[in-house]
Amino acid sequence: MRLALPFVLLTLVAVPAAAQTTAELEAQVRAAETAFAKTMADRDHAAFVSFLADDTVFFGPAGPQRGKEAVAAAWKRFYEGPQAPFSWGPERVAVIGRGDLAYSSGPVKDPTGKPAGTYNSTWRREQDGSWKIVLDAGCPPCDCGAVPKP
Repeated sequence: MRLALPFVLLTLVAVPAAAQTTAELEAQVRAAETAFAKTMADRDHAAFVSFLADDTVFFGPAGPQRGKEAVAAAWKRFYEGPQAPFSWGPERVAVIGRGDLAYSSGPVKDPTGKPAGTYNSTWRREQDGSWKIVLDAGCPPCDCGAVPKP
């Protein structure tokens, strides 16, 4: 019985993710990314931080920021002032087959709505079912002509 208990508990934890379709999980990630982006528009740094995994890594011009505290500190300046310096939103979302990792990507826009780059985020589904960002990187606008969506 002792050996069976961990297996039963592991099975119970794994069932909720397996019971959801890829489309449902992708909708969750899209909603999480949209809410994450709304923190910038709302000027709510604390809400921004709530979407970061403890072990998150954000890549930036000065190199990677590692850990929730470092990312929160580096991004604090973007939340100062009445107007958001940029916005973003998901265009592409994909979840791997196990349902615990996801990718989100889309445009970054300046305050006037002009394209300023692209963001790429990797999300991890936590044990409580929430999605947290574990990796994030942006890149400047691509001057490579129209690229068809896959």
